[in-house]
Order: sequence, then C-alpha cells, then structure tokens
Amino acid sequence: MKSVLVAAAFGLLISILATPLAVRAFRRRGFGQEIRDDGPESHLSKKGTPTMGGTVIVGATVAGYLLSHLFLIGQPGRGVTATGLLLLFLMVGLGTVGFLDDYLKIRHRRSLGLNKTAKLVGQLVVGLTFAVLALNFPDEAGVTPASESVSYVRDIEPLFVGSIGFVVLAYLFIAGFSNAVNLTDGLDGLAAGCSAMVFGAYVVMSFWQFTHDCATAAVDGCYQVRDPLDVTLVAAAALGACLGFLWWNTSPARIFMGDTGSLALGGLMSGIAIVTRTELLLVVLGGLFVAVTLSVVIQVAFFRATRRRVFRMAPLHHHFELAGWAENTVIVRFWLVTGMAVAFGLGLFYADWLSLTGL
Repeated sequence: MKSVLVAAAFGLLISILATPLAVRAFRRRGFGQEIRDDGPESHLSKKGTPTMGGTVIVGATVAGYLLSHLFLIGQPGRGVTATGLLLLFLMVGLGTVGFLDDYLKIRHRRSLGLNKTAKLVGQLVVGLTFAVLALNFPDEAGVTPASESVSYVRDIEPLFVGSIGFVVLAYLFIAGFSNAVNLTDGLDGLAAGCSAMVFGAYVVMSFWQFTHDCATAAVDGCYQVRDPLDVTLVAAAALGACLGFLWWNTSPARIFMGDTGSLALGGLMSGIAIVTRTELLLVVLGGLFVAVTLSVVIQVAFFRATRRRVFRMAPLHHHFELAGWAENTVIVRFWLVTGMAVAFGLGLFYADWLSLTGL
C-alpha cells in the first residue's frame, strides 16, 4: 500500500511543481493556444494561453510510477513489469501523437493541427503495437496482460474474439477513448478533473484485484489478471499527475493540456481497462466522455441528413454554454456527473464480486 501512496504523491508533487515552470517556458517560446473561430465568444479571451501542458502530466505519471518502485526494491515479484511498461508506452505514444498535433497548431497559428488521417495513423501505429504486445509476455501462470475475450468486470467467455479480433477491437477502443477525452478537453479543468476520478476508480479496482489475485489468493471471486499491483501504481501516478495539473488548469486556466495530454490520458484509461479486464465497465466509469462523443456523432449525422442541428453546438459542454450556463457551472456539473458514473461503476464492480462469493 505504501508504494501506491508514493506513486500518487510523487505524481502530484512533480505535476504541481513542474506545471508553473512549463507555463513560463511555453510562454517565452510563444506556445499559446489557438481558439476556434466558431466557438463560444467567451473563449476568445483564452487565446494565447500556454498549451501542451500534457507533457507535464505524462512526465509526472512516468516519474511517479518509476519512483514508487524504489520502495519495492528487494521484494520478490515486485519489480517493473511488462504490463506497467506497456501502459506507459501507450500513454507516451499517444501523447507524442498529440504533441505533434499541438506543435503544428502553434507553428501554423491555427486551431487545427494534424489532419484526421495523420492523427488516425498515429493512433493506429501506437494502438496496434500495444494490442499485439499485450497478447504476449505470459507470467508463470500463463496469464498475458490482455486476453482475447471482450470483458466487463471479467472476461466474458462467450465473447471470445481471437487474436486478430482483439487487436482490431483494442485499436477501436483505444482510438475511441483517446478521442473522447480529446473532445471533452474544451473547458478549464474539465478533462483533468474527470480523468482524475476515473483513475481514482482504477486505483481502487486494480488494488482490489491485487488483494484477490488468483495467482496468490485462489478464493471465490478471485481475478485472473497479470500484474495488478503494477497497474495500481500506474493509475495512482496518473491520478496524482491529473490533480497536480488541475491546480493550475482550473478556471481561469494558466495552461491547457492540449492534445498531448488528452490523447495520452484517454489512451491510458483504455489501456488500463484492457489489462484489468474491465473494458465495458469503462463505458460506465467514463460515461461523460462517452456522452460528449455521442453528442458530436449525433450532431454530425443529423446535420448531414437534415441540414439541421440537434445541439446549439457540439461537443456537449458548448451546447450548455450557449444555452446560458456559466463555464464554471458546466464544469462542476459535469464533474458531478462523472462522480456519479464512477460511483455507479465501482458499485457494479463490487456487486460482481459479491455475486461470486455468495455474500
């Protein structure tokens, strides 16, 4: 448990101390955010706010994870694992795609960076690499980081998709959630706050899996997962990094995470869901991200079919802004929705365990 607290603490401290340094460095280099011309008028005042703060989140997460292992030296079976490294690879890889997108926005002084094809290719390379590698590296019990079945709280055996099917679904899942967090990152602190709550839920669930791991505690309701403690350390470091960044990102934001942060956070969420066998449960935990994404899909599809709009503006948070809600009101209420979704998801996770133990 000490190592989990250390991962979260170092992620928090590094993020909260490094973010103002990044603000000054990015401001000197003119790394300012470009604002959509068709967005809410209240956002025009944010033009020039330093962006690419996601570099701090990614760096703090990686550092928090690695430093936590200093407290596990000498403990058998507690070193850096394949699962932990794969999750960090996914986060850093998608963060790099987002960094290129942010850099092009700054260089060309417009709100559009990489075109859709280039961004999808980047996500494709990183996502497929992660998916293929996650089906390898079995432990002593033959358990790999990922499985070839679709999962909810555990693998759903009838939904066995095979290695090729898993790789395809994993890519769609990773791309979907990384883009979902990216779409949600439109208001000060919104994506960082919601992400912190989801990672907090995964700290609880993965640590519960660690204490009920079939490899060490073959009891009713145990979990067939690889390296659950290491997953907890990654989730805890990401939780701390998001909270530290949120200190400076909350309204009025001193810095934005940019695509560097949003793609990295969404990718890490999906990766953790895959290795903890909770893929469909993430749809509940990240319900707000799903709703924001659906608002864009519905808006585009309905407009193409009828030339009319369902929402005043998509993504969903801009609809409520144009409806007259203050930005802080939208942010806090969306945080509340995420909190309720996370609580419900944790309830479903625990209810599954109770149903198998007969308690």
